[in-house]
Amino acid sequence: MSTDFKVKVNNTFSFDLEKDSVSQLDAVSTEKDKFHILHQNQSYNAEIISSDFNHKQYTVKINSNTYAVTISNKLDMLIKEMGFEQGVTKQVNSIKAPMPGLILEIFITAGQIVKENEALLILGAMKMENSFLSPREGTIKSVLVSVGDAVVKGQLLIEFE
Repeated sequence: MSTDFKVKVNNTFSFDLEKDSVSQLDAVSTEKDKFHILHQNQSYNAEIISSDFNHKQYTVKINSNTYAVTISNKLDMLIKEMGFEQGVTKQVNSIKAPMPGLILEIFITAGQIVKENEALLILGAMKMENSFLSPREGTIKSVLVSVGDAVVKGQLLIEFE
């Protein structure tokens, strides 16, 4: 069973939904932002009170109860899993090699203060040079590799304080 949508209600309850089950929902629009829904032989009146489409957050009133609803699709879930959420404070404390390769250059030393997006090192892999930029502002705790080192996927390269 694949999850097409993850719905979170009041930041407490979480539901996994498939596209097919959503398309089979018996909902009829009665007015702008108002719907009549039949689910398991029960009738519901639903109204979208507010919507923030960019953040996929909605306030929905169902039969006089109001709910805060967040809807995520597969891409949103993947972005969150990778740690690239928009507007989220970055708490990255280490950088690991995403693939095997060779350390070509290192631009920082332990104890150095770096800014977000500052170049840290270059990893040569698959005939390409991959630049690693600082994911956040902070102090470098340790650099665990040297120029010329061969690294394996998942190997710890840099730690932040």
